[in-house]
Amino acid sequence: MSLSGHLKDGVHHLDIRIYYEDTDFSGIVYHANYLKFCERGRSEMLRLTGIHHSDLDGQGIHFVIRRMQCDFQAPARIDDVVRVETSVQRVSGARMVLAQVVKLDDQVLFEAEMTLALINGAGRPQRVPPDMMRAMSQA
Repeated sequence: MSLSGHLKDGVHHLDIRIYYEDTDFSGIVYHANYLKFCERGRSEMLRLTGIHHSDLDGQGIHFVIRRMQCDFQAPARIDDVVRVETSVQRVSGARMVLAQVVKLDDQVLFEAEMTLALINGAGRPQRVPPDMMRAMSQA
């Protein structure tokens, strides 16, 4: 598998090994690190669809998290290899809604629904360009 994971049936899969630095004093993954894992999953999914953060920066536009709903269901531990699954739910206007799940084998550990907004350099909403809309809808 490549560093960026892979797309299968409209879902991006990214495997991440849990390291000591990802855990808290109890030996389980610190809750905020699930958000980091999801960020990696989102970034790699976009990269596979041809959307690179560095290119967006060159165009003066950026994705930001507008809304996040999270559900922590079970812990991951050091040396586990978890899978981050990311899928595009909908894209419209300046928004993109993604579903993300972190699993250990078939067990769901964490679920999130993220609403991202595309903004310009002044922080104002920017409509998702048609080519980007097509790329995301194909994911």
